[in-house]
Amino acid sequence: QVQLVESGGEWVQAGGSLKLTCAASGRSFSSYAMGWFRQAPGKEREFVAAISRSGGSTYYADSVNGRFTISRDNAKNTVYLQMNSLKREDTAVYYCAGRWILGEYVIYEYDYWGQGTQVTVSS
Repeated sequence: QVQLVESGGEWVQAGGSLKLTCAASGRSFSSYAMGWFRQAPGKEREFVAAISRSGGSTYYADSVNGRFTISRDNAKNTVYLQMNSLKREDTAVYYCAGRWILGEYVIYEYDYWGQGTQVTVSS
């Protein structure tokens, strides 16, 4: 089992950058595929980015591809989401998610979730 805590969300102007951090506690973090999701007010939660256990494979939603970068540091039990060229439509609560898997691939369904961190982008 893993516990996830997100941080780094804040208010930022359009065009700016933010880096979100997800700290994981528990055993065998390197055996977990990780992902980021977001939920805007009045909308369903949507996939943002995913990363494999070692970090060798990543995948992004079309809406953030080329602007966001997911990465991880298994020695620090941490996954990151670097967000550049932020737009108003990126405003949402961002959630970190994890799932224990055997293989080295990205996934889109997760078992463990953090509490979320708010990102607000204003023009």
